[in-house]
Amino acid sequence: MCGIFGVMVHQDAGYEPAFIKKSLSTLARLSESRGKDSSGLVFRDESEKQMQVFKGAVTLHYLLKRQEVKDQIDKVLRVSQHNSGVGHQTAFAVMGHSRLVTNGSQINDANNQPVVKDGIIGIHNGIIVNENELWSRHTDLQKSCEIDTEVMLALIRKYIRSDKDVAIAVSKTVNEIFGTVAAAFFVDDLNVLSIATNNGSLYTLTSKRGLFIFASEDYFLKQLAKTMRLDTNNDVTIRQVVSGKGLVLDLDNFQLQEFLFDSDIKKSAAKSNIVPYRIEVKSISDGKPQRELVLDPASIAAHPKAHVESTLLEYNIERISALRRCNKCLLPETFPFIEYDERGICNYCNNYIIKNNPKPLDKLLELVEPYRRKNSEYDCIVPYSGGRDSTHTLHIVKNVLKLNPIAFTYDWGMVNDLARRNIARVCGKMGVENILVSADIKWKRENIRKNILAWLKKPHLGLVPLFMAGDKYFYYYASQVKKQTGIKLNIWGINPLENTDFKVGFMGIPPDHKKEHIYSLSLKRKAKLISGVGYNFLTNPAYLNRSVWDTLGSFFSRSVSKHTDYYHMYDYYRWDEKEIEKLVLEEYCWEKAIDTQTTWRIGDGTAPFYNYIYYTVAGFSEYDTFRSNQIREGMLSRDEGLKLVMEENRPRYASIKWYTDIVNIDFESTVKQINSIPKLYS
Repeated sequence: MCGIFGVMVHQDAGYEPAFIKKSLSTLARLSESRGKDSSGLVFRDESEKQMQVFKGAVTLHYLLKRQEVKDQIDKVLRVSQHNSGVGHQTAFAVMGHSRLVTNGSQINDANNQPVVKDGIIGIHNGIIVNENELWSRHTDLQKSCEIDTEVMLALIRKYIRSDKDVAIAVSKTVNEIFGTVAAAFFVDDLNVLSIATNNGSLYTLTSKRGLFIFASEDYFLKQLAKTMRLDTNNDVTIRQVVSGKGLVLDLDNFQLQEFLFDSDIKKSAAKSNIVPYRIEVKSISDGKPQRELVLDPASIAAHPKAHVESTLLEYNIERISALRRCNKCLLPETFPFIEYDERGICNYCNNYIIKNNPKPLDKLLELVEPYRRKNSEYDCIVPYSGGRDSTHTLHIVKNVLKLNPIAFTYDWGMVNDLARRNIARVCGKMGVENILVSADIKWKRENIRKNILAWLKKPHLGLVPLFMAGDKYFYYYASQVKKQTGIKLNIWGINPLENTDFKVGFMGIPPDHKKEHIYSLSLKRKAKLISGVGYNFLTNPAYLNRSVWDTLGSFFSRSVSKHTDYYHMYDYYRWDEKEIEKLVLEEYCWEKAIDTQTTWRIGDGTAPFYNYIYYTVAGFSEYDTFRSNQIREGMLSRDEGLKLVMEENRPRYASIKWYTDIVNIDFESTVKQINSIPKLYS
């Protein structure tokens, strides 16, 4: 979920200080695409037997501009230029981290990376989801901060003490972890660097001259080689650290030892230093006020204010139950453009075309055959939101189609911690690399905030989708990842039953019962949508804020840009809720949300908020349309569907509170304003 990197240059390599500085800044810039919530660097200073850590809730770009960091770089480089007379020593060694906050607030620097524990300095891309179990199992270890990486470092130190070898210690540790690991470590009393991964999200660039660089993505190293004019055919080699593998670099002689987690490991010849390196940590701040975000809904639900605040949320079940509904599905009379025939059956049912009727899977196998690559190269990108359908799609792509996929995630600020932990479970167990592109999350969330505040001035159900506009860049970045990796094929897990035409219906756009895919809009409907949104923008100038460009870019990314080599799994594989739930819960031990029993959209931080608006004002939500489609497909009885939506439409306090906190709007006043909107069922 984060960007990690490192640059190791032996004193005899002959690289100039300007080369090293530019390599470091280039890797830092590229790694920021994975998160900008906080950052850190650790320098290994041979001359003073010290490891200097700089970290804080700032971007890497800002960190590298700080004078104390510049001074540290120059200090280490001066030592390399004017050898102190000590034998073979590393001239330059630095590791860096750009963080997307998961567990552990970035305001507390103990939770920011690099993490220091028992003389080990570690940087970690991934999430350890069995962290509490590991602390409970190893009662001799002491927990001191919130971040999951701490338990990994504590275990490595424990096993170094018993086995006297870093490769064995790292191997034992990663084998105990459930989740994803792509990590690197310095040890205060061993003259080595160790890196390891259980999902393949780690790459190295090496040169015979004495250069060793690692990063989270192959693309980062290729761009670095291009920027620094390194010859990847002769001078340097870029390789993946494959899933289940680690490396130890002896920093004295620059010898590499490779090891597998599931095989016997020969002890390395690396010698322990007589005097352990001193570790000094400096906190860096940009002086701007930092707002602590509570990412855990369980903590929100346990807060003393929770009971009082939760009572503000309306659940008008009696009034909504009295609405006239279709005699076949669940759609109420408040649904846009709904009509009932003499039998009481709605026009959506009468015009429904069975969607869950896939072509043979053999046809998809035939279509993907030309994309297959040899030698275990990646040959498919699976856009991976962390939801149940994209999880199922990733599983089928790897285990049924036998492709070698990369999971691509776009985090626009509303991928919640639950989704991230489930992504870690799946990618770690499956051994699949996860390329994550993180938006400028603070900017995205501020855009959402501005649009919500504008909407509350003049509420209109047709404009609720503006809150979710920023996520459509998923399509743009999927295309970018295709270009960066050279992979053409992408397979999407879009559920054919998730049709939500009512969202544009509230903008006055009638349904298109014959459209091919659930998100497609005809030119005529697009024009009408643009016209309706434009009119509302002019009548409510508060919408004319900086988010307009983000919204326009999202629209073009999804609805205008051409998508090629693009297939939908459920055009060829029957969507089955029971099969999918069994897979995610039993095979991948999915974590469920604390405030709902459903597994649908629990990783989407914005869904509980907008569904509360739809249900409170209109008397139905996405759950009603989804369950209605299942009824039409013969997957559910009407009675079963009614029971499900009665529970699924209950307001989710913890998730709604998380949302209002994350976008920095007041929960109480926002909910009261939503509740005051005239009901369509009054």
